[in-house]
Amino acid sequence: MSYKYHNPGIPTKEIKEGETYLPGSKMYVSGYDTSSYKIEWMRFEKDSPLPELVKTIPHIAFEVDDLNETIKEKEILIHPDSPSDGITAAFIIDNGAPVELLQIDKQERN
Repeated sequence: MSYKYHNPGIPTKEIKEGETYLPGSKMYVSGYDTSSYKIEWMRFEKDSPLPELVKTIPHIAFEVDDLNETIKEKEILIHPDSPSDGITAAFIIDNGAPVELLQIDKQERN
C-alpha cells in the first residue's frame, strides 16, 4: 500500500479569494489550485456537520490507490464520500491528528 503526498489542509476563519462552497459539508475551500505548495484553506459555517477535529486542526492529505482497503482497521473520522467529481475522500485519526486519504479516478478527472 502506497501513500502519495497530496496537500495540507488548514482551517481558517478568514474569507479567502476564490472560495468554492461545498454544501454537503457547509464549508468553503480555496487555495489548492493557486498555491505553489497546494495549500488548501478550509472555512466552515457554524453549523457544519464535520467533526471538530477537522474544523480546528490542520491535516495532511495523501493519495491512495484503494481507499476502502487503506482505511480498514483504521480509526475513521469521516467515512468515504465524494466531495468533487472523480475524488473519493475519507478522514482517519492517526496519533490524535486528522489525516485525509484520497482516491482519485484519473479518467473521471480528465
